[in-house]
Amino acid sequence: MNNTSHNGKSIGVKQIAVYGKGGIGKSTICANLSAAMALGGSHVLQIGCDPKQDSTRLLLEGRRVMTVLDYLRATSPNDRSLKPIVHIGFAGVACVEAGGPEPGVGCAGRGILSALDLLESLGIGSYCYDVALYDVLGDVVCGGFAVPLREQYADVIYIVTSGEFMSLYAANNILRGVRNFEERGLRM
Repeated sequence: MNNTSHNGKSIGVKQIAVYGKGGIGKSTICANLSAAMALGGSHVLQIGCDPKQDSTRLLLEGRRVMTVLDYLRATSPNDRSLKPIVHIGFAGVACVEAGGPEPGVGCAGRGILSALDLLESLGIGSYCYDVALYDVLGDVVCGGFAVPLREQYADVIYIVTSGEFMSLYAANNILRGVRNFEERGLRM
């Protein structure tokens, strides 16, 4: 069953992007949201958009998994499928980690673009998820990290912050990025 429309956006899937400065607790919040929704009967997909690859660790009992970018580097285009990069975690949550480049080599934001493009091309939208959560590093002002802000990915955007200066600075940058992508009203 295909649940995507002509513009690539999933029909009926609530898409939530959670942003915040690194280390603020957004991955823990995302994992708990995913677990709660799955326990409530929703089919949930959580995509970690952070080079640290730790978004889904709580859902996967600490297990490190094949990231989308590692898979892209290691697998020829004709041999690619979703199975090696979509991992089932607690309460049936489908877990994906985008991954990132080696430190100092490449662009993590571009990696998010590549990861989301691969997921789309392999048909992730044809699975019947009720909710998709994007756990996104928010202390980098970069076009790649802004992709989940765009309406085709996020119906709702949450920012996790504290009173610490760098956390507020990151939140302000995220809000400025959201303003650049608002087309049909507030999603915050």
